[in-house]
Amino acid sequence: MRLVVARCQVDYVGRLTAHLPMANRVLMVKADGSVLVHSDGGSYKPLNWMSPPCWLIEDPDIWTVQNKAGEKLVITLAEVMHDSKHELGVDPGLQKDGVEAHLQELLAEHIKTLGDGYTLVRREYPTAIGPVDIMARDASGGSVAVEIKRRGEIDGVEQLTRYLELLNRDPLLAPVQGVFAAQVIKPQARVLAEDRGIRCVVLDYDALRGTDSDEFRLF
Repeated sequence: MRLVVARCQVDYVGRLTAHLPMANRVLMVKADGSVLVHSDGGSYKPLNWMSPPCWLIEDPDIWTVQNKAGEKLVITLAEVMHDSKHELGVDPGLQKDGVEAHLQELLAEHIKTLGDGYTLVRREYPTAIGPVDIMARDASGGSVAVEIKRRGEIDGVEQLTRYLELLNRDPLLAPVQGVFAAQVIKPQARVLAEDRGIRCVVLDYDALRGTDSDEFRLF
């Protein structure tokens, strides 16, 4: 990973245009090729970014990040205050707590909890930014990505949104719908999810645990 602290201006040119005026920011270049622009605020979300596959062209005082669609992130550097590279190695990924891991297992086993006609594709469906808890298909055969939390909050909705953005780029999967499933979903998270077209499902852990599996039942 490369970290650059610089006074810079950022312009995004593509389906939409966006402009960040000159200010001190952190530029992050990840090993997967993604480039993110952060400020000293706004929590974890970057001000702007370019997701892989993309490439970075460095000219004197100007970085141009471009993807296959021709979209560009143009970073004009006025002053570089720090520039360093770090080898982070392979990340083991987020380890879910016992309840979330068991909820995932139970929901995969009883996938029809989400609706009649639902079928399981697989648990831990891989993406470039981490695995989706469950990938399923609805009664009409449409793809459904499910993110499971013990307590559903805004950061979980943001996480599922990022997964959906990537998954919907795959023509073999798209369109992919989202389901945000949790034991408790906070009102703000529900509002954000529904605004983004994500369905919210409240899971009853005890009920799922008490449901007999019919996976190996003959009658």
